[in-house]
Parts: sequence; structure tokens; C-alpha cells
Amino acid sequence: MNIIFYHPFFEAKQWLSGIKSRLPTANIRQWRRGDTQPADYALVWQPPQEMLAKRTELKGVFALGAGVDAILDQERRHPGTLPAGVPLVRLEDTGMSLQMQEYVVSSVLRYFRRMDEYHLLQQQKIWQPLEPHQHDKFIVGILGAGVLGKSVAHKLAEFGFTVRCWSRTPKQIDGVASFAGKEKLPAFLQGTQLLINLLPNTPETVGILNHSLFSQLNANAYIINIARGAHLLERDLLAAMNAGKIAAATLDVFAEEPLPSMHPFWSHPRITITPHIAAVTLPEAAMDQVVANIRAIEAGREPVGLVDVARGY
Repeated sequence: MNIIFYHPFFEAKQWLSGIKSRLPTANIRQWRRGDTQPADYALVWQPPQEMLAKRTELKGVFALGAGVDAILDQERRHPGTLPAGVPLVRLEDTGMSLQMQEYVVSSVLRYFRRMDEYHLLQQQKIWQPLEPHQHDKFIVGILGAGVLGKSVAHKLAEFGFTVRCWSRTPKQIDGVASFAGKEKLPAFLQGTQLLINLLPNTPETVGILNHSLFSQLNANAYIINIARGAHLLERDLLAAMNAGKIAAATLDVFAEEPLPSMHPFWSHPRITITPHIAAVTLPEAAMDQVVANIRAIEAGREPVGLVDVARGY
């Protein structure tokens, strides 16, 4: 079995040795330009076009992250980048659910208890108790009900929040109201006080966080975007905040990363910025899942995290 690995940021040595220890009989190598030697599996993140093109012998391409938008984007721009019929598999959870729960809970509670506003008052040396939010009026809406969305919804429900989710198809989540399809989006947005975006990045979801969507939320709503920067129309968010429609936003992802130093988000007093760290790939857990999926494919079983390329997730 031959495995090729490419990641622009990960330490290749750790992955090569980690996969080898789990699959001792496999031959695994770091892919470099010009490498056209045989490969049964490819482990990748933002792979160059030439890495996968024409590799019809591949049994599977593993994206080393929860999203596959970078790979599919490349396929749309350069058809044929992904060999036809080769399964594309993404990571599911591998420690990311817990990280997302931590990030979201800390952010939601910060807004619910108005800690962001108290921080601004502190800077002005103002002693002023604020009227607390009430659980029954502080509805949390989650765009996206995949593995991460469900995990976040369950955790927020444990804190007593009224939680609702919206997705392409109906989902069953205990204690969480489910809305599905474009026709149900307005009903989902109506009454939502805090909106969390965990949608996959597809042509249908690009720019979904826009003026039209913001106008349907409760007044002084909060936004948390931890999916992709492409989901957010940045000018629309700034306009909605300046108009008082959106009270505050926590953003972990951006259209351009790193965020340029002159970007207005940096200096906005009600925008919290983090550098795309809401949930990161944990190598050991990721390698366990990749190897388990390779074994599943070798045994003729369907791998966990198989991507529907037409849908984009």
C-alpha cells in the first residue's frame, strides 16, 4: 500500500511516522512536485492541482480537516483535479467537537452575561449594572447541523438555552428545534437573538451572512462565525452594526487570512477576533480516524466522513 502526504503547515515527519506506526506494512511518503509514483491513498490539505490530477488508481483522498471547500473549489476552477470516482473523505470530529463547544460556550456566555459590555464600561471607568438577558428571550440559532453543529447545540441546551438549528435537510436533535430548507430559513431567523454559523462552505452558502439575513434577526442580535470567512459579507456586517441591528460579533474566520492590519474589524469595539483557532486538527486523533477509514475501504466498507462532492460536504 502506497500513501502520499501533503500539508502546507503540518509537520510532515510527525504524520509520516504516525501513519507508519499504525500501518506498518504501508509505504508512506511526503509528496513533492514531480512525484508521479503510484499511490493508493492521498492525505492532503490544499493540495497543488498536479498532486491529484490523473491519479485514477487512488482508492481515497483524505482531507485533513472538517471542510473540503478548498479541494472542491480547485476542482471547480480546474475540472479534473479530483480523479473521477475516487472517494473524498473528510475528518469528522477527531477532537474538534469539544473545541467548538468550548469556543461557543465561552462566547455565548460572554454575550448572555453581557461581559463584553462590562469590559467596555471598565475601559471608561463606569460603574453601571446592566439588565441581564433572560433565557426564555435569548434564543440561540445554529446554521448547520452536521457533527459540529449537533455537538454545539447539545452543549448549549445543557446550559438552559432555547436552541434551534437550520440545515439543508431535517435533523433530529433532542431538545433542539430543527428547521430545514430555504423556505424555512425566515422562520428560523425570526426571534433568534444569537446566531452561530457552522455551515459548510458551498456555492449555495457563500455570502449567506448578509444584510437580508441580519434584518430578520432580533434587534441587537449577536453573530458568531466559526465556519468560513466566505460566508460573511463583511461590509453588510459593519453596516448592520453601525445601524444598531447587530450588537456584537465574534469572528474566527475571514475572507482574507491573516486579517490585514488595516482592516476595520481590528478597531471595532464590538467585534472580537480570533485567528482561526476555534477548532484545530488534533494529529493523533486524526491519524486514528484516517487509518480506520483506510482499513474500512480495504475491507470494502464505506468510510466515515465520505463527502458528497455534488453537495460539497
